[in-house]
Amino acid sequence: MSASPEPAPSPPVTQNREFWMLMGYAVALGVFGALAGLVFMGLIGFGGGWYDDADPGWFGGQWWWVAVTAGAGVLVGLARRLMHLPEELPGLVDDVQDGHVEPRLVPGIVVVSAVSLIGGASLGPEKALGTMGGGVGTWLSQRRRLSSEDSRLCTLSGFGGAYGGLFSSTVIVVMFILELARPGGRRFVKALVGGVVSSSVSFGIYFTIAGAVFVDAYQVPSYAYEDWQLLVGIPLGVLAALVVTMMVVIVQGMSRLFELVKLPGIVRSTIGGVLFGLVGVVLPLTMFTGSDQLTTVLEHAGTLGVGLLVALVIAKQFTFAVSQASGFVGGPIFPALFVGGTVGVLVHAVFPAVPLGLAFTCMLAAVPGALVAAPFTMVLLAAFLTQVGALQTAPILIAVVTAFLTMEAVKYLVARRREVRATGGEPATPN
Repeated sequence: MSASPEPAPSPPVTQNREFWMLMGYAVALGVFGALAGLVFMGLIGFGGGWYDDADPGWFGGQWWWVAVTAGAGVLVGLARRLMHLPEELPGLVDDVQDGHVEPRLVPGIVVVSAVSLIGGASLGPEKALGTMGGGVGTWLSQRRRLSSEDSRLCTLSGFGGAYGGLFSSTVIVVMFILELARPGGRRFVKALVGGVVSSSVSFGIYFTIAGAVFVDAYQVPSYAYEDWQLLVGIPLGVLAALVVTMMVVIVQGMSRLFELVKLPGIVRSTIGGVLFGLVGVVLPLTMFTGSDQLTTVLEHAGTLGVGLLVALVIAKQFTFAVSQASGFVGGPIFPALFVGGTVGVLVHAVFPAVPLGLAFTCMLAAVPGALVAAPFTMVLLAAFLTQVGALQTAPILIAVVTAFLTMEAVKYLVARRREVRATGGEPATPN
């Protein structure tokens, strides 16, 4: 009896027609992402011009700002109602991990996010941009009736196109998508190449028109690498995890508070606008995405004072939580970058022996890296943003990995405690 012949190995993924169709879609999504990003970023940049005369010190804002932020809250509430946005929207990380963005929600999210960011909410533009790119990717896959796998990959290419211009680096964008989506097997090649293609096209168009907007954004003082700095990365990572834990607690607390009050949507968003507007009058650096404001913190690192820096860190977390809980729409990465960078300046102020460049870059990467569970992306992002040397990235990596592992340990302990409470006894020991 002869043995049955072994099945022929499947051809490489690049030899399938579907692969090249996805690459064509990636090019189109890169073009769309660049143009959409240029329009959106230009709009919020122009609309936020009312903040330009802010003073970075205590009570450096203007009281009329509260009227602007309250008005933004009214518009946010009206827009959410008119565009039928649900009360709970999926977060940016959830969208990337699912590889799906509901197309019908895209217009409402973009409009509300634009109003939120122009109105000074402590949120980032990455939610709206990702929703546009990912939403068009999902819509395109539905129109072309792609398989569930290719539909997910097409959506990821949409995210790549949306972020290629914003982050000014194909490497950062692709790493971010792969870390969050974690495609396996043959999907990895498609996701990798699709992300490279879409983000490269987007960056090429964006750079030609607007230039690089996110590379070398923060000029940190140069410092020589020494071996002891590797050990410093560990306590800085633990500190970052503590900061992220506090941020999560504040966000959850504000969300529960707004849920308990049960106010109409317009009233809730108006109150939210008044709250972060009042904080902005006292501490103007807590307003908006935090990108330009972090530049100010770094430039005035020697004059802001420890008390002001502590207040900025806590207040920024509060305004971020209020913005999210009250119905404003935006992303968490830019506020987390501000919080992390400001904590780094604070560390240097308290411990002058730790170089400012070391403390700033480590915390700039570790806080958002622990918050969104994308550690390697944030190492690259910090290196690109500050242009530190190759040796100087080693402490950054240690700080980010330490923060990430610490947060994962906290999540594990919290999950175990909930399991114990749910079962009324000891959790089952895994085999």
